[in-house]
Amino acid sequence: MGKPRTRIMYIEDKSASLNGAARIGRVTFSKTGQSVTYRGRNFQKLGGRGFKANYFDVETGDHYWISGPRKDGADRLYPASSVPVEVDDDVADEYWTQIRGMAALIKA
Repeated sequence: MGKPRTRIMYIEDKSASLNGAARIGRVTFSKTGQSVTYRGRNFQKLGGRGFKANYFDVETGDHYWISGPRKDGADRLYPASSVPVEVDDDVADEYWTQIRGMAALIKA
């Protein structure tokens, strides 16, 4: 059996508003690609039934937007949002260098 497929993705909580908390992190895809796991939470595709969302949290039912991160960093649907997008520490170097094309982060 092969290694689970993972990818760095943009994950935004749409349950409270259209500009929810957002993160860049590594998700693991199911064999079928119909669901992803992130930080122990399982998300299932909405199949076009969501409003400004494409996945829901299986446990809570909350809606999320999960997509590949953009090279220009403009991942939010509403870019005027003042809510910062957090980048998980374990993917930060890969995100900034391979996806955003910036110089490697300097470790203090």
